[in-house]
Amino acid sequence: MDGDAGARTNQRRRTRKDLLQAAARLARQGRSPSLEEIATEALVSRATVYRYFPSVEALLAEAALDVITPEPEALFAGKAGDDPVARLETVDHALHEVIAANEQALRVMLANSLLHRSDTPRQNRRSPLIAAALAPARRQFKPGSLDLLQKALAVMIGTEAMVVFKDVLQLDDAEARRVRRWAIRALVEAARKT
Repeated sequence: MDGDAGARTNQRRRTRKDLLQAAARLARQGRSPSLEEIATEALVSRATVYRYFPSVEALLAEAALDVITPEPEALFAGKAGDDPVARLETVDHALHEVIAANEQALRVMLANSLLHRSDTPRQNRRSPLIAAALAPARRQFKPGSLDLLQKALAVMIGTEAMVVFKDVLQLDDAEARRVRRWAIRALVEAARKT
């Protein structure tokens, strides 16, 4: 990706994040803000909001999820140790709880992203958590292996994995967790060997 394209992608990500944060701030006031109010709060036009979200309902649903997804610093506060598997299981457990409590909203968000594809990536909540989980153990991996590990883990942890486990494989929650934990351990071991 050239410099201009990278700068545009980063700007779109920032705008999308600004919209989510503006919607969350307004929603925390105990009301359901209008699209116009969110645009004003984010300092963008109404048309800009529609470029990123198909409806105010889709924006508010995703903003609510943004608020309840733990920040890396909060998730690992006071947790000692550098075992990447244990730390990744902490991430998996935290995101599993968010997903289980908000499955319907996440399915709507996923459907909206598939129906209204844009050149702006969805908000990436899992990668910062995965990176934070692996940070203390970075020296255990070659840089290329660490990058591949983070990408592979992003496939195993999150909404899309939940859909595969439930809808495609028809696994119950306990079996899905067992598979995810096995995959986390296997991926970490594979990354250490390459």
